[in-house]
Amino acid sequence: MTKTPLTVKGAEKLGAELHHLKTVERPRAIAAIAEARSHGDLSENAEYDAAKERQGFVEGRIQEVEGKLANAQIIDPKLLAADGRCVFGATIDLDDQESGARVSYQIVGEDEADIKGGKISINSPIARALIGKFAGDIAEVQAPGGVREYEIIAVRYE
Repeated sequence: MTKTPLTVKGAEKLGAELHHLKTVERPRAIAAIAEARSHGDLSENAEYDAAKERQGFVEGRIQEVEGKLANAQIIDPKLLAADGRCVFGATIDLDDQESGARVSYQIVGEDEADIKGGKISINSPIARALIGKFAGDIAEVQAPGGVREYEIIAVRYE
């Protein structure tokens, strides 16, 4: 399998989710199954079916998160020697050439992306247009509404 890039914060967040799933959700699902079994006939027991379904979801999510962490390439933006270049983990201040609006985005992995939180996926059109550029460069982004131009104001590694 190929390595998936993750920031340090993204890896910590996935680790915390995994811990919560194993220490809280898994025991809760097991307890719900035991409770449903105590009600008798399992063939017509909706509580039992729901508890088994929940347990399947929890176990599936545990495997998914463990897989993501096992295949993660954790990148700390503070340790990057990118010489001002836009790279994975960098926070980039942009000036929209059309509207004049200023925005800041951090380029992160797929699982960490949150546009409202200022985090864009490495696979997004805007991130692909920014990668490799420097402050002062103009990035042309192919957006659904047409080509948009952004001037890179600053590149930070935080």
